[in-house]
Amino acid sequence: MDLKHIHGTNVLAVRACYHEDGADLLAVAGEDSVQILQCNHHAIKSLAFFTVGLKVTAIAWSSRAVSPAVSDEWCIELAISTHDFSLHILSKTSNSEEKITSFGGGLTGHHGRINDITFVGGQDNSARHIASVSDDMNLIVWDLCPAVNPAVNSVVEHEANEQFDSNISSHPIVRQPTALVIPFSYPLCSVSSHATTSKELLVSDTRGSVFLIDWRKDPNDIDEDILSQQNVIELVHPRILADAISNLPKYLSGCASWQRDDANVIGSVFGTEFALWDLSKLKGGKPLSTGLSFPEGGHRFRWCPTFPEYFAISTASATSKGAVVNIYSSFHLQTQATTFQISPRPHRLTDFDWMATRGTPRLAAAVGRVVYIFPISVN
Repeated sequence: MDLKHIHGTNVLAVRACYHEDGADLLAVAGEDSVQILQCNHHAIKSLAFFTVGLKVTAIAWSSRAVSPAVSDEWCIELAISTHDFSLHILSKTSNSEEKITSFGGGLTGHHGRINDITFVGGQDNSARHIASVSDDMNLIVWDLCPAVNPAVNSVVEHEANEQFDSNISSHPIVRQPTALVIPFSYPLCSVSSHATTSKELLVSDTRGSVFLIDWRKDPNDIDEDILSQQNVIELVHPRILADAISNLPKYLSGCASWQRDDANVIGSVFGTEFALWDLSKLKGGKPLSTGLSFPEGGHRFRWCPTFPEYFAISTASATSKGAVVNIYSSFHLQTQATTFQISPRPHRLTDFDWMATRGTPRLAAAVGRVVYIFPISVN
């Protein structure tokens, strides 16, 4: 069943919650607010409305999110970035009102547009750290509950974790977060984490490179620059990289993402092509497979969380078919992508994401003020 939600302003971003307890939750960012929707297969219900007063540039869901479909004591918790280079934690529970806690602005944070954010993965305390990437060429990992003394031993660190767990629902940030800054050589487009690891982050830059970073590695271990120590793997698409080096790139955006059920499989889109890597079959960092995305250049790359062999790519530009998204199967890359037209010309797709509910895969797509939620069937 197709569903439609009309927002009060143009929708700038949408992000679905991939965590099991919040699989039917969707965050919709307008020009000055964020609305939380509960989307089952038959209806949409508004759960929360956060008036931010700033344009949102990125959204990430916390693992603490719990849908009303799972528990009467539900909880909403997510992080957003805004156009003033700040970050904010948005929270609401079944027995409390909306709360916004801000951090990361001014001298302590980014000095360019924040293009993407993610909560760090892993099974324990996965809601404690947030990673953000920006046009200022920095990856910053934020500790939302730092110890009083950064040089504390593991006992105090354990106490900080316990304090984080006990206080996060009532006040997400106990102290001002601390920032670990990892510099890069080019502006950064995307950052993602994986549920199987709390140490590694996947980062892409505007040049077309994808980096696998061990952000917990001690920078004092080796007397080299931070990036060379913490860069575990650099993945490159040779042709895209050559184009970026030899000329001013036509496309200054890209996106990389981990496959949900296999941390060895990575996908990205940059310019007119996408690339897939398998870390268990590395060929000097070259992609295992490549293909065409959009002549106008790709914008978003998203793996389906429920059917992980599928991925989708969108473009931020207007196309001859209007607002569209391409669906691919990693099992049948030689076949042409299935194109879904969401709205005809002159409309364009602002953002999209997969819903994490079980059953037939569904997409949430933003066009103007409208968010469309619809199932797909790919043969």
